[in-house]
Amino acid sequence: MGRVIAAGVALGLCAILLGSPPASADDVADPRLDLTVTLDDRPIANATVMIDPAKQLELTVTATNSGGTTVKVRSVRVSGVALALTFFAYDTTAPFEVPAHSRVTRTFVLDMADLSGQAIGLLPSTVELLDVRRGTLGEATTVADIRGSFWSVYGAFGLAMLVLTVLAWLTALLALARHRLPANRWRRGLRFLPAGFGTGLVAVVSLSVLRLVPPEPAIEIPVVLGAAAIAFLLGYLTPHPAPGPSGDETVRFPDATEEFNR
Repeated sequence: MGRVIAAGVALGLCAILLGSPPASADDVADPRLDLTVTLDDRPIANATVMIDPAKQLELTVTATNSGGTTVKVRSVRVSGVALALTFFAYDTTAPFEVPAHSRVTRTFVLDMADLSGQAIGLLPSTVELLDVRRGTLGEATTVADIRGSFWSVYGAFGLAMLVLTVLAWLTALLALARHRLPANRWRRGLRFLPAGFGTGLVAVVSLSVLRLVPPEPAIEIPVVLGAAAIAFLLGYLTPHPAPGPSGDETVRFPDATEEFNR
């Protein structure tokens, strides 16, 4: 049972550390298009934009091509990511071209009614222009305040991590109370490690759902690793389990002859 709980909690950590692959150096250093994006006439740069799934979203994209060749755009994508997992993504096919050394503005109307069942709270979000091979031509990032349902995929993910974390703590603490932890300190620390990972993941998701702090890498990774380190230290410092009876001990019963002579 403990191994199952540990595997479930560790899955969230693997999502952070091994989730999406980093972009190539060429894409980061030399983007082909520079984007300026507004949602319902509100610029998204350095801002938190509210997205109500019950309303249509008017997305205006201004693409600037500073290169010497025409860039062909196939579609626009709006996506939200937390813990290196994509919780929503909407693609709209609308081909257009951006000539060399020019600027083109396009407006899209997005129906995001399904978003209510996918996410809730603050999520780092990205608007991307894609080419015919689904490669990114340019992107703009923001933080979206999504007015979705608590029972959305993101909310359910947080609830599942909470249940697994509680079970992980109960398993570790019961083993401590029953003196069943390993005698080696490092192994005792590892016994508490999954509970720490889970605590960090629950903290990150809770802060996001409560609209306090978005789950950006600069925040989520220190929180998760910090909680894991604290839990490991607690396990490392737990008292040595009480020794049980030795297997080779024998019990000496009084000899019947001695009792008779008395």
